[in-house]
Amino acid sequence: MLAAAAVCPHPPLLVPELAGAAAPELDELRAACAAALGALGDAAPDAIVVVGGADRAGAYGADAAGSLAPWGAGVRVGDGEPVLPLSLTIGRWLLERAGLAAAEFHAVPFDASEETCAALGGRLAGGPGRVAMLVMADGSARLTEKAPGYLDAGAEPYNAAIVEALSRAEVPALDPREAAELWVAGRAALRVLAGAGGSLTGRILYDGAPYGVGYFVAGLT
Repeated sequence: MLAAAAVCPHPPLLVPELAGAAAPELDELRAACAAALGALGDAAPDAIVVVGGADRAGAYGADAAGSLAPWGAGVRVGDGEPVLPLSLTIGRWLLERAGLAAAEFHAVPFDASEETCAALGGRLAGGPGRVAMLVMADGSARLTEKAPGYLDAGAEPYNAAIVEALSRAEVPALDPREAAELWVAGRAALRVLAGAGGSLTGRILYDGAPYGVGYFVAGLT
């Protein structure tokens, strides 16, 4: 059963070594992620699973490694050959900072269907014991004129609807085509969380767009 969940974004700049002198700009976001991970640990789960979007599907074990070298920083997590995509690399980095470890990492294609996401969420939450889920999910990258995808008038209400739903421990229906148009990288991972079910209480720990990208942190316990 799903005992707890945390939703965090996965920008490379979350890692101070990559952000350099600009690192303090995301201190509040890092603190919110740390609080969400702390609550995840406090739920005393039997296993933690990490879910994040990627170009293609993939399932990785507890020892899977990741690297931020493609983004300009010699930061690695785990041992061995880096295989984790960005979202799961940042997820593992956050867990290690919190003194936690994941049992499994799952990459979900950005364009994964509702059926695929729901099936994965149900399977992960349906395992034996208490399962906690770390969901790596960026919001829209079209919230301002300086955003990576430039400004889109539909981005702000779309992003706000996600945050409002998470505050109630829910995930709204997120159309894959609209999510792609609004550059919402976290759509598939969030729908996996929806498929996990559970009766939890939601709390928003952060909601901002420092670089024109929607970053939100939620704790579901």
